[in-house]
Amino acid sequence: MHPITVLQTALVAALKADVALGAIIGDDGVFDAAPGGRTPPYVLIARHDVLTRNVDLAPGQEHRLQLHCWGDQPSRQRALDMAERVVAVTLALDAPGLALSHIGHVRTDTVIDDDTGLARAAVAIRVFSAAG
Repeated sequence: MHPITVLQTALVAALKADVALGAIIGDDGVFDAAPGGRTPPYVLIARHDVLTRNVDLAPGQEHRLQLHCWGDQPSRQRALDMAERVVAVTLALDAPGLALSHIGHVRTDTVIDDDTGLARAAVAIRVFSAAG
C-alpha cells in the first residue's frame, strides 16, 4: 500500500475517533475528498504530498498535509477550535505499517471565505515516515 494511503487512513480514523472534535463536527465530519453538498462544520484533507527522504540507506518519506477546518460561523473561533484538535490528534498519530517520526505542526492560516462568509482554518502538518 502507498505511504499516502496508509498515513491518510490512520489520520482519518484518528480524527473520527476524537471525542472533542466529534462534538464540534459530528460523527461524519472528516473527509479525505471534498464533501459535495455537505454544509460545515467539517474537516477536509485538502492536500497530501509526499517527497522521498531516504536516510541511512533506508527508504523514507516526508508527508506534507494541509487540512481545512470549515466552521459553521463567520467567527474564526470555531474553525480554530477544530484546528486545535486536528493538531493534537495528528501529533499523537500512529499509523500501523509506517514508522512515524518528526510529526510537526508547521502553521495555521485562517480566512473568512468570500463566497460563504464562513471561517476556515488551514492547518499545515509535516510527518516523516518509513516502512514499519
